[in-house]
Amino acid sequence: MAAVEIVVPALGESVKEATVAKWLKKVGEAVAVDEPLVELETDKVTLEVNASSAGVLKEIRVQTGANVAVGAVLGSIGEDSGAKTAAPASVPAPKAAQVASKPVSNDSFLSPAVRKLVGDNKMNPAQMAGTGKDGRLTKGDVLAALSAPKQAPAAKIPVQPFGPCNNAEREERVRMTRLRLRIAERLKEAQNTAAMLTTFNEVDMSHVMALRAEYKESFEKKHGVKLGFMSFFVKAVVQALKDFPSVNAEIDGQDIVYKNYYDIGVAVSTPTGLIVPVLREADKKGFAAIEKEIGDLGLRARDGKLSLEELTGGTFTITNGGIFGSLMSTPIINPPQSGILGMHKIQERPIALNGQVIVRPMMYLAMSYDHRIIDGKEAVSFLVRIKDAIEDPQRLLLDV
Repeated sequence: MAAVEIVVPALGESVKEATVAKWLKKVGEAVAVDEPLVELETDKVTLEVNASSAGVLKEIRVQTGANVAVGAVLGSIGEDSGAKTAAPASVPAPKAAQVASKPVSNDSFLSPAVRKLVGDNKMNPAQMAGTGKDGRLTKGDVLAALSAPKQAPAAKIPVQPFGPCNNAEREERVRMTRLRLRIAERLKEAQNTAAMLTTFNEVDMSHVMALRAEYKESFEKKHGVKLGFMSFFVKAVVQALKDFPSVNAEIDGQDIVYKNYYDIGVAVSTPTGLIVPVLREADKKGFAAIEKEIGDLGLRARDGKLSLEELTGGTFTITNGGIFGSLMSTPIINPPQSGILGMHKIQERPIALNGQVIVRPMMYLAMSYDHRIIDGKEAVSFLVRIKDAIEDPQRLLLDV
């Protein structure tokens, strides 16, 4: 069959370029139809390009780390001859006796290119095994010797007690991923564009924890999913957004766009960085549906299986630093949104209640907001509305 090209697919709206993150197959390896061949990384997700036909990976045209546009050819698939094709192996080095018998250290046995390469790098040809005809040294042999890891010197280098140190050998330089670059750009954009402030409060988690403990077994048995804290906060946020529409709005030029729908982003930490999948129409979902969808989005986010559509269009974001032990933080707005709620670690603390000091499970809440569109009074009231709903969870069920 004719070779079938492996092409960069459409990457989603407004995404025109990706980076080759990793090849999953080597040249010569057999591939099946729809088998993943290569991973591409955009500024939002990592996606796999699958084989459109069976055969063997004939060639790789674009190496890992290169940027590619939509429609670019990454490689090709050829016909499987039936024989196992292996990656090109290096030619075995000649035996020691053969190498010794060849006077390769004499310049007359070296080609001009090899002689220049050896001379420029002050190398001894006699200490390298040649793989050319009659054991002669080739340019590839010299380049291989240059790229081979150097052995550490036997003697220790004395430590200089004063003066600057050369840390080059103790450092590792790694290129930022496209996702990490985009995260950096968006966070800096939020700081440069929005008039961002943060207001704080604390919430007593006693009643939610008691309600969760009482019904967690029957809830999981009926719905097939555990009852977590996030569904309570999503419900509380939706109620508060209905009471304070400006928090669910965004600025577009000289206009304010009020959203009459509630698509809540839930920040998820992945091996490549923080991403925010979106829970669509959260106001129309019950506790079980919210827990199931958040669990599914989180799992697929960590596996790099989310689509671009699942990462765009949120109206407000919730992030939970408490799962990592954070006691308090100031979350950064996810533009073009105007607000973000930060949850934190639940910690038992003494509080004053009805004239008595008691110990309760407390959580600090942080609400960062764009002061250009949200006044301080609205931001504080919004956060108090969430606090009241969590401390009296029956309000979530009665929508009061």
